[in-house]
Amino acid sequence: MDVIVCHNPDCGTSRNTIGLMRNAGVEPHIIEYLKTTPTRLLLRQLIERRGVSVRDIIREKGTLYAELGLGDPTFSDDALLEAVVAHPILINRPIVVTPKGVRLCRPSEMASA
Repeated sequence: MDVIVCHNPDCGTSRNTIGLMRNAGVEPHIIEYLKTTPTRLLLRQLIERRGVSVRDIIREKGTLYAELGLGDPTFSDDALLEAVVAHPILINRPIVVTPKGVRLCRPSEMASA
């Protein structure tokens, strides 16, 4: 099965998710999104495939979220996406893409669900 993981190597949950996959015999394609930022179009497609809002893929803790005022409900999805592309640390992780769909694997065990 072809699996893609949007990964931050500094994130324990992301590392655990990859470990669980490997233990299950799946070798994922790993994209370190802080080095290779997903495009706005790709992020929108992942969000649509996941069936969630832009806010659902934004990480608040340990990011620029508060500093940029992204909690303001008047921010449009387009404005939020621009912030995420400009500051990829805002992407909540790990995002796992498989032929079955897209999932935010928090906690790590969501990868096997």
